[in-house]
Amino acid sequence: MRTTRLFATVAAVVAVSVTGTLAAVPAVAHTTGKQPTPTTTTVLGDNPAVGAFYQPPNPLPKKKPGTLIRSEALANAPAGSRGWRILYHSTGLHGEDIAVSGMVLVPAVPATGPRTVVAWAHPTTGVADQCAPSVLSDGPTLVAGLQSFLDAGFVVAATDYQGLGTPGVHPYLVGVSEGRGTLDAVRAARSLPETAAGKKVFLWGHSQGGQASLFAGQLAPTYAPDLQVLGTAAAAPAGELAKVFDLDENTVDGIALGGWAMNAYYQTYKAQNPKMSIDQMITPSGEAALPKLIPLCDAVSADEAQIEAIATPLIGSFYATTDPGSVPPWGRLLAENRPGNVKTKSPIFVAQDTADEVVPAVTTDALVKDLCAKGDTVDYAVYPGLSHTIIGYASAPAVLTWMQAILAGKPATNTCS
Repeated sequence: MRTTRLFATVAAVVAVSVTGTLAAVPAVAHTTGKQPTPTTTTVLGDNPAVGAFYQPPNPLPKKKPGTLIRSEALANAPAGSRGWRILYHSTGLHGEDIAVSGMVLVPAVPATGPRTVVAWAHPTTGVADQCAPSVLSDGPTLVAGLQSFLDAGFVVAATDYQGLGTPGVHPYLVGVSEGRGTLDAVRAARSLPETAAGKKVFLWGHSQGGQASLFAGQLAPTYAPDLQVLGTAAAAPAGELAKVFDLDENTVDGIALGGWAMNAYYQTYKAQNPKMSIDQMITPSGEAALPKLIPLCDAVSADEAQIEAIATPLIGSFYATTDPGSVPPWGRLLAENRPGNVKTKSPIFVAQDTADEVVPAVTTDALVKDLCAKGDTVDYAVYPGLSHTIIGYASAPAVLTWMQAILAGKPATNTCS
């Protein structure tokens, strides 16, 4: 779920021929394509996320989900495109009207008809307001395959998620919240007349965003029946959450991401679970480190050293349990936020790298197996030797090809057996 090392170490994703797959779950090998070079991320200003744009009206007038509150031109849209920062209505976990921010990008050339929308769900950037992609100076580079999607004539609607940029706690790895924000970003994009965004939508996300896109696909028929979701793509999705945290517990990533997640779950669910305590999951020394970790952004290179310095001494002493799934009510909540608990009506594409140390391949194997058991149509592509930070960018060309085939009326590939 981390993206920092992508900005720090990746010059480009080079073409790689993929010849093998994991034996546990049927999959199809794909070839990666070259992607734009990510640039060093900085934060625009001292803390623009507490600036006027990100502050919704108070009180917030009740509007339909996806209704645009305000928009402004993006100065950092890629060449050959136009972009907007957006603030729009969405629905909170208790049915309340909330404001969520994000970005919309479109090709600069005039549209010849309604454009298909790619709803991008971003990987982990952090949980503080200043970590929202629309706030970051190079937020568009977080969109895996952005230039290819724009060149293909798509609109890209990219949510920041609830509580990133906007007031309130970011419900990190809470699937319903992420899924609603992803779908409502498409609705908001459609209200900008310059986008020519139509009803046809593909959902696409990486890591945290993989969870978000899968949840959006599950929610779409009932939450957003006005949208025609044609398919959902996810790269190294945060799926088997309890197992992910169990396998990651003795890593810097596991401590940073786990700390953010446990704090978010506690803040999100404690009112409905009075016996819930954060010390069920995190040791006193780990809990003491949370105030230092929470303000840091995973997508800001300057913050990486601080995350490393805070988390490294806690390896082996951060978690209070070695089996998160067995601790009530945490295990139940992690299970509820696992995608794939219900069948998805549209086809699914899942990409996974075998060298992933953040979302281990074994967890995605298990997720795909369960998706297949639900009767979903799944195209599972395994990329040997790639890392977590690369897989979104590396699989984006295959995702675009998959989308274009569906638009052309071809049957979606199904690797389930």
